[in-house]
Amino acid sequence: MSTAGAPFARILVGVDGSEPSIEALRQAQRLATPLGAKVMANAYWDYPQVYAGYVMMGIEGFEERAGEILDEAVKTAFGDETPSNVTPTLVRGHPRESLIEASRDADMVVVGRRGHGGFGGLLLGSVSSALVAHAHCPVLVVHTPDEKS
Repeated sequence: MSTAGAPFARILVGVDGSEPSIEALRQAQRLATPLGAKVMANAYWDYPQVYAGYVMMGIEGFEERAGEILDEAVKTAFGDETPSNVTPTLVRGHPRESLIEASRDADMVVVGRRGHGGFGGLLLGSVSSALVAHAHCPVLVVHTPDEKS
């Protein structure tokens, strides 16, 4: 939570490797820099549900791939020099529930909008809409620069 004199000390960003989430990371950093805030770039992963008596083949490697996606997203957002106030973190859990819970310790959550253009593009995705409804702090949902309103 924020400390005296610093209205935003921790900005949480949900990163999934998509262009909207990379733009959310860039926007969070733009907000954080003048405020002296930390940016927590969190990527979430989990194993797929496995039903009793059925084991999926090839379910290993989820954590490693999520880590690669997070690294690639941070590099795409900032190049080879990750800003010192940005902390990439890989978290096991479902993005929607995990971001809502993590919002308890954040001053703001920033996520990208994964609309699909046209009428469908007017709708928020399930994670962003759940955050808008249930987060414990303000939520900023950003668009990619090339999206038309």
